[in-house]
Amino acid sequence: MKKRGIKIIISAILFVLALVITFSNEWINNGLFIISYLVVGFEILKKAVRNIFRGKVFDENFLMAVATIGAFAIGEFPEAVAVMLFYQVGELFQSYAVDKSRKSIASLMDIRPDYANIEKDGKIEKVDPDEVKIGDIIIVKTGEKIPLDGVVVEGRSSLDTMALTGESVPRVVKTEDEVLSGCINKDGLLKIRVTKEFGESTVSRILDLVENASSKKSKSENFISKFAKYYTPAVCYGALALAVLPPLVRMFAMGLDPSFGDWIYRALTFLVISCPCALVISIPLGYFSGIGVASKAGVLFKGGSYLDTIARVNTVVFDKTGTLTEGLFEVREVHVAPGVNSGELLGWVASAERTSTHPVARAVVQYAEREGVALLASEGAVEIAGHGIRAEFDGKQLLVGN
Repeated sequence: MKKRGIKIIISAILFVLALVITFSNEWINNGLFIISYLVVGFEILKKAVRNIFRGKVFDENFLMAVATIGAFAIGEFPEAVAVMLFYQVGELFQSYAVDKSRKSIASLMDIRPDYANIEKDGKIEKVDPDEVKIGDIIIVKTGEKIPLDGVVVEGRSSLDTMALTGESVPRVVKTEDEVLSGCINKDGLLKIRVTKEFGESTVSRILDLVENASSKKSKSENFISKFAKYYTPAVCYGALALAVLPPLVRMFAMGLDPSFGDWIYRALTFLVISCPCALVISIPLGYFSGIGVASKAGVLFKGGSYLDTIARVNTVVFDKTGTLTEGLFEVREVHVAPGVNSGELLGWVASAERTSTHPVARAVVQYAEREGVALLASEGAVEIAGHGIRAEFDGKQLLVGN
């Protein structure tokens, strides 16, 4: 896209020079027009020739090549360059839109794990998830993504499943629980026995849906594809007829000057105006951009046809925390037993919980900070997975949890 932008700028500068400066020798101006044209249009000409040899004659490259070369043939140098230049500007904007959509879709692919930990000879080695086989034991540390589907054989932890389910509340797993690839291990060490190869894992299936979303075309896209097969040749033959038939009628039937140049010019104008490129390209591009924008918001569409379906929806029912709400815990009130100071209790609890990554713990600490409660320095805090925190203050043991 950057390369195309540079070519457009260079071509535009040469084009303006040829228009503004009148040289004594006309061929200098014409030479500038030709150089300007080749800078911005050589790739189009090359694609047109290549596609002709491949049997794909009637496409936008062929139409642009015929229209612009025809303009040169009748001496309309400025118009030939202008048509190709404006076409390439349009292509640049299209590339920009596609690039943004691709980046949005790629951002959804951050769930792809980069490696898997396997214990070999008492050492933990990082390997590619594709190399892990069914039945192998993988180790997932705190903060790492689970690379493959499996069953927990040792350990207890809470998992962040938001990338897969949209649910922001952590899911607690223990021995014999099934876990899915793409989840993030929030706390504790897990040993997992792999039950599916990477290609069949949950994260791989999701990524496959994202990567092939644009291949599942809507009815509109399929219709346009069929329409273009007939419309494009019809436009080309219509332009040819417009260039040849009226002059012949004028010459033989009416005895007038055939004015071939004028009619060729009109035929080229008809060819450019009737070019189906915008219609054939804009509709698939619109669907692709829609899928990209949705991906940017974290919504996955499996294809353009599903965008059509959602457009007809008039009622939506939400049933997940995190869909209509932020899904984050927040302390609203502190209730204490008679004779207990609420500020002092909050200080103890927050001081113990500030080392934890649990969402409830974070909510308590944030509340204490907002309330201006001073946090104490613990002499040692230990997180007991699935139960809570054990900490010591001034030689006294404090248990915070369930």
